[in-house]
Amino acid sequence: MKKKYQITAQGKAELENELVELKEQRSEIAEKIAAARDYGDLSENAEYDAAREEQGIVESRVVEIEDILQNFELIHPKKGGNVHVGSTVELENGTSVTYQVVGSVEADPLEGKISDESPIGAALMGKKAGDKVTIETPKGQVTYTIQLVH
Repeated sequence: MKKKYQITAQGKAELENELVELKEQRSEIAEKIAAARDYGDLSENAEYDAAREEQGIVESRVVEIEDILQNFELIHPKKGGNVHVGSTVELENGTSVTYQVVGSVEADPLEGKISDESPIGAALMGKKAGDKVTIETPKGQVTYTIQLVH
């Protein structure tokens, strides 16, 4: 059974754009490989090795994105209520921080997107505004009060 990837409409659009960009890079990489072959001996050709490595990375990512786009489940955000995948949550513990709970494919903590499988995301799932949640972090336990769920 194939895994279903939970993604938002925005995440789906971002993946589709990335896929287009990666496919456009294919011809550039092919040109780099062809140019590197012209340098002669491939066994000691750093340009050739670098281009082939880049090709492998791009092709792996293309396959990964195509798999996600063939096996995704669109997250439909619901207003208020309990925290679920797709919720945006405002947490307070002296300072305020806002996270959007997303599937693991879209997770990007630096952008405020946390996976429902991460320690913070898992602790938030099912909670509602006003609830206190204690999260185990590398620096120890941190307790937050959920201010808003939308």
